[in-house]
Amino acid sequence: MSPFTIAVLAVSMSVDAFAVSVGRGAAIGRPRFSETLRTGAVFGVVEAITPVLGWAAGVAASSVVAAVDHWIAFCLLAAVGLHMLFSALAGKDADEAPLGRSTTVLLATAVGTSLDAMAVGVSLAFLDINIAVIAVAIGLTTFLMSSGGMLVGRLIGERFGRAAEAVAGIALVGLGASILSEHLLA
Repeated sequence: MSPFTIAVLAVSMSVDAFAVSVGRGAAIGRPRFSETLRTGAVFGVVEAITPVLGWAAGVAASSVVAAVDHWIAFCLLAAVGLHMLFSALAGKDADEAPLGRSTTVLLATAVGTSLDAMAVGVSLAFLDINIAVIAVAIGLTTFLMSSGGMLVGRLIGERFGRAAEAVAGIALVGLGASILSEHLLA
């Protein structure tokens, strides 16, 4: 996987956390720096772990589905991408959770926003990739985007977060189509 593709994947997986962080930042009003770092750290760690869990499950099943792995990768990425796109267009946050300051609520929200990363992790199991590099890229990107989302939440509001989620959904569908065409044309 090229560095550009990894960057697109990392940003796409981080947009849900960014959108929630924007909402948290807007709800809190003037989040303290420690609150922004805590939010970024929780979202980043959870978002880095879930694709690895999905990847491990995909590796376990890869020998069974090797002949159609590119179709599985395409379908999973397209499904996650289309879900993100439709959620953004409908104005609904599928992973919406209370935006309080408690660590339990923050962790539950982080898990909810990272389930798509687990599905993407399953699709990555069918590719020749280094999951550690991708997990670190997703985790660091999510940390930065979540922390930044908290800081600018009161300025840009949730509407921008939905637009970013729509763009990320389109990027995931495009990534899935790229994987499919690469395997079909090879």
